Amino acid sequence: MDLMQQFTDYESQALAALQSAGTAEDLETVRIEFLGAKNGRMRDLQGLLGKATKEEKPLVGKRFNEVKEAVSAALEARRRVLSRPKSAASDLDITLPGIRPRVGRRHPLMQTIAEFKDIMGRFGFTVVEGPEIEDEFHNFNALNIPEDHPARDPLDMFYLAAANVSAGGAGAGGAMLLRSQTSTVQIRVMEQTPPPIRVISIGRVYRPDVIDATHHCMFHQMEGLMIGDTVNMAELKTVLRLFAEAYLGHEVTLRFRPSFFPFTEPSVEVDMSWEGMRGGWVEIGGAGMVDPNVLRAVGYDPEQVSGFAFGFGMERFCMRRHNIQDIRHFTNNDVKFLKQF
Repeated sequence: MDLMQQFTDYESQALAALQSAGTAEDLETVRIEFLGAKNGRMRDLQGLLGKATKEEKPLVGKRFNEVKEAVSAALEARRRVLSRPKSAASDLDITLPGIRPRVGRRHPLMQTIAEFKDIMGRFGFTVVEGPEIEDEFHNFNALNIPEDHPARDPLDMFYLAAANVSAGGAGAGGAMLLRSQTSTVQIRVMEQTPPPIRVISIGRVYRPDVIDATHHCMFHQMEGLMIGDTVNMAELKTVLRLFAEAYLGHEVTLRFRPSFFPFTEPSVEVDMSWEGMRGGWVEIGGAGMVDPNVLRAVGYDPEQVSGFAFGFGMERFCMRRHNIQDIRHFTNNDVKFLKQF
């Protein structure tokens, strides 16, 4: 029994020494003292096995192995603790609340795009895409915009090949430009798709406008196109009203003013009510029945099919919904502004 007590004393002393070791150097000193192969106390403890009687040896041997395993396991556990970074070992109070990570948010315009797609998808419209760098045929010619039209003036467009644009604004040959409207996508769709068609295109458009609270040289537009046998103006107005109410609520009011666009006939400007804006109204886009010349340009017979098209400025819808008074907030990258959404 005296042998058993020596094992117990060794174990308790070794475990206490291991627990009190504060550095890797201290731990190595303790290891040598208690588990060293040459002069360690474990060697002395092993020598006690020879003093046990024949009857005691199985029990004493078992106890020796238990003590050796316990001390060795405690050594490895303490070594893992001391090898951790200092902050984790001593400076970190795990009982304190953690630091909440900064979670990013989707840009308000990206949220608006997702909602527009969802609403129009429920109306049966499919989302299509087109290039932001366009040629003159799709941006002007196929949209019934003649070469002498003011919209083709180099000062009113972002031409990428200005040397190929003749004086007076008429594009020559294959001049390329940043698209000024998403209407270019409807041309590409009609070129490749027979009627009926019900699509929307959402993307960036570019115009050298003077930047102010409601205008920007780069903005987002949603273009809608519906082609069929009996599509009419009443359907156009219904779709636009239902869309505005779905996104802004029933308190929004739309009005349609007669206008002119080369690619639609008849054409309307679409305004929505906005309390706080001068006059109480703000223009959100244009719409109308697709001009027969546009239908012919893509190989459709205007005697057989008709259709409507509309283009909305997405920033103004988003501004109206969130009561944002300046369109420049969307591109200023102000975190205080963006984290509200």
